[in-house]
Amino acid sequence: MTDLQLGIASLPLLLVLIFLRMPIGLAMLVVGLGGTAWVTGGSVVVFAKLKSETYSTFSSYSLSIVPLFLLMGQFATLGGMSRSLFKAAESWLGHRKGGVAMAAVGACAGFGSICGSSLATAATMGQVAMPELKRYGYSGGLSTATLAAGGTLGILIPPSVVLVIYAILTEQNIAKLFLAAFIPGFLAALGYMITISIYMRLSPGNAQTRPRVPYRQRFLALIEVWPVLVVFFLVVGGIYLGWFTPTEAAAIGAAGTGIIALINGGLTRLSFTESILATANNTAMIFIIILGAGFFNSFLALTQVPQEISTFVTSQGFSSWIILLIILALYLVFGCIMDSLSMILLTIPIFFPIISVLDFGLTAEETAIWFGILVLIVVEVGLITPPVGMNLFVINAMDRSTRIIDTYKSVLPFVASDIVRTGILVAFPGITLFLLRWIY
Repeated sequence: MTDLQLGIASLPLLLVLIFLRMPIGLAMLVVGLGGTAWVTGGSVVVFAKLKSETYSTFSSYSLSIVPLFLLMGQFATLGGMSRSLFKAAESWLGHRKGGVAMAAVGACAGFGSICGSSLATAATMGQVAMPELKRYGYSGGLSTATLAAGGTLGILIPPSVVLVIYAILTEQNIAKLFLAAFIPGFLAALGYMITISIYMRLSPGNAQTRPRVPYRQRFLALIEVWPVLVVFFLVVGGIYLGWFTPTEAAAIGAAGTGIIALINGGLTRLSFTESILATANNTAMIFIIILGAGFFNSFLALTQVPQEISTFVTSQGFSSWIILLIILALYLVFGCIMDSLSMILLTIPIFFPIISVLDFGLTAEETAIWFGILVLIVVEVGLITPPVGMNLFVINAMDRSTRIIDTYKSVLPFVASDIVRTGILVAFPGITLFLLRWIY
């Protein structure tokens, strides 16, 4: 067996190990180390790489942004920001058809701007919005599907942990990627609200509307979300005003949300300890996947698989747009069986070399950023795509009275909304790149 054949054979082997419920990070680590030992013909190189690869991976300054954003999300939850966001959105939208569900989406978008994690956004907003949705008669399927879909905004609206990982893998500017994600994130929230509106017109008996709130109370509710605006301005505004680097901004954001949680009484010695432990646990999980992906991708590079696939695909004479659509379709399939971070780490080293040599009428940097946002969107769709949409399980576990099959059925219109939005952003790259071109 040639090195190239071995590299190609490692891909189905990896999927088999994942299907056998081996942790994804460990599966990539085992296949990567085993493949490297086979190619190099001994264990000396493997042990040397085990030392050097581990150090080079975790000595990356950019990776320190991950635990800081995760900690910021933990403190934001303790600070009661999720509840104030939902109450503000509900006061403005609750009287409309499907308004409480729309408010949940709007609150998810707001919380995603200070969280950076889809699962954390879904779980936190589920605790706040689920009782209200039930109170106004929303069906269990629509309630869980709305919150699962709204939770995906946590990784699309900056700051986003997944975008940070993509930036590191492709050596792109984190600040520029964050900027490019704003308009697609806004379109995502708008698309979900339109979906809810259409759903309610087709099934008007699925929910009730709440009484209209006087404008005075609406503006008072808006004032209550000032901590979110302050943190968002410090983190995102600080980056683009040149006050902080993205990593420094993450540290400022974590400190700011911690202070707000302390003032609001949500941060105690016990909750602080729990937040630190939860952040450490989630960071360790992400880092072991990053380490495993590093070894596996190093093995693939050793066997020349990415280069050979890139050469083969580009030599077939397919249009650049057809190749892009095939790659995005593969992401939709992968989303049914894998989590978002694993998809990014496993596929970007294979797909990005292909995309980087294709001509879309954009500069190399614009292509990389545009592709990153498209990948983020289809990865986001994977979080709510049956049968293994992680957000679906998180929200459904919070509402035991709703069958998972009802959640699956109700989430399909949201998936359709995502696919339509993806098509628009594929057809018109300038939408994604508008702010980037305007500011830079």
